Amino acid sequence: MSPLNPTATPFLPAISSLPTLPDTTLTSTLDLLFEPTSELHSLALPTIRTCSFASYDELIDTLRGQLLTIASQVQDDSEGKKKLHQVLGSHPRLGAPKVKQEDEELSEQSKNEQKQLRGGDENEAMRLAELNEEYEKAFPGLRYVVFVNGRGRGVIMEDMERRIKRGDIREEEKEGIQAMCDIAKDRARKLLKSAEEAV
Repeated sequence: MSPLNPTATPFLPAISSLPTLPDTTLTSTLDLLFEPTSELHSLALPTIRTCSFASYDELIDTLRGQLLTIASQVQDDSEGKKKLHQVLGSHPRLGAPKVKQEDEELSEQSKNEQKQLRGGDENEAMRLAELNEEYEKAFPGLRYVVFVNGRGRGVIMEDMERRIKRGDIREEEKEGIQAMCDIAKDRARKLLKSAEEAV
């Protein structure tokens, strides 16, 4: 995978052009919408090559449907489940810097999405870190994924506690997929809007 130029202004290519673009451009486009992961690239590239989409929302809805289908089929398939969890686990821990190979930091999108979860009350920050740990112990291989959408730490922590208490990994996979796609749609809207404003 070829990394995006960190100094370039990110933009989304015209949706109608996607099937004709090189793989490196398609993976860079996917990485603007979703957190980078080769497993998602493997799933999405054949779909993008063989289908046409009227909008980025339609593309994201199609990928969500594929991920939900995979989630329903891999319950007894440890290798398939591992790949699904790698897609869902690519999201950074809420309120914590993303730790990946070579100390990669949060994507610019994740930084913006999570800025209200950083700083502030130290006790809340410690509790959020504890909840991240509790969540990952309750659901090995997963990260808590939610579309923050401007909500504060208190609301997010209540949701984390609710989901930990529920203790249902299948529901977590579904909620994680939905949240990931909600985040991707929000990113697409913002990127398309900023491209329109720049013209």
